[in-house]
Amino acid sequence: MVDFLQTIVSGIAAGSTYALMGVAMVIIYKTSEVPNFAQGEMALICSYLAFMLLDQLGYPYHIAFPGALLFSIFLGFFLEFAILRRAKEPNILGLIVVTIGIEMVLLGLVSWKFGADPQTMSFPISPWDSLIVGDVFISYLELLTLAAALVIMVTLFLFSRFSKLGVAMKATQQNLVAAQVMGIRTNRIMMITWGVSSMVGCVAGILISPVTMQPFMMWDPLLKGFAAAVMGGMTSLPGAVFGAYLLGITENLFGGYVSIEFKSSVAFAIIVLVLCIKPSGLFARHYVKKV
Repeated sequence: MVDFLQTIVSGIAAGSTYALMGVAMVIIYKTSEVPNFAQGEMALICSYLAFMLLDQLGYPYHIAFPGALLFSIFLGFFLEFAILRRAKEPNILGLIVVTIGIEMVLLGLVSWKFGADPQTMSFPISPWDSLIVGDVFISYLELLTLAAALVIMVTLFLFSRFSKLGVAMKATQQNLVAAQVMGIRTNRIMMITWGVSSMVGCVAGILISPVTMQPFMMWDPLLKGFAAAVMGGMTSLPGAVFGAYLLGITENLFGGYVSIEFKSSVAFAIIVLVLCIKPSGLFARHYVKKV
């Protein structure tokens, strides 16, 4: 029973990171219907900026972390304005390829500047210090990740549901031309969306960095976050969150009781099964476009 509870707690902790990445992808998809596969490397370069400010330039935490978050927002603004917006007569497939290109460029920049060797970023909380409740333990860093994920997710949900900007983002996603006719500055909405998404991804990257920091550290969280968002529904923030925690718990249970080698495989098998039954995901509505 103790092992089962420990596995569930560890799955929830892992799911918090997946949830942040999944929510970051949903934010952009809800506005543009484009999966952003550069999301992980955008978080990566922001995390390495925080590392450079902290460990190489000697800035304190209260300057390095806000500085990285501010940089992430402007990075999102820049990528949307300078690259995505300049695509000539784009289609969804073309924009996906563009985001993959951005991913490889950012990965190359990080590898060129910092090298491929693992680094250790200073952090106020040690990833090895844990809180023990009975026979179940969870690290303080995992608790911080869980708290940060919950705060960000609730804030974004309220923002998208009740704010004018959130409604404008929904309108832009549903019908770009109609939104423009109604006076919504869709280009500005797109740019803000990329900035907010980049900031959420940056938070995930910074929280992952104390445990593992190397150029490929965001690939697994990105794939798991994207898978969770697809399973829950790419247009549903609560769906992405639910999918992330379900994914984290499921893969931990399978790894603990069946086979650690196929830990990730069974999670994606469940996703395939869900999409066969409900193609739009568990929480999103399935829309059929008529011509």
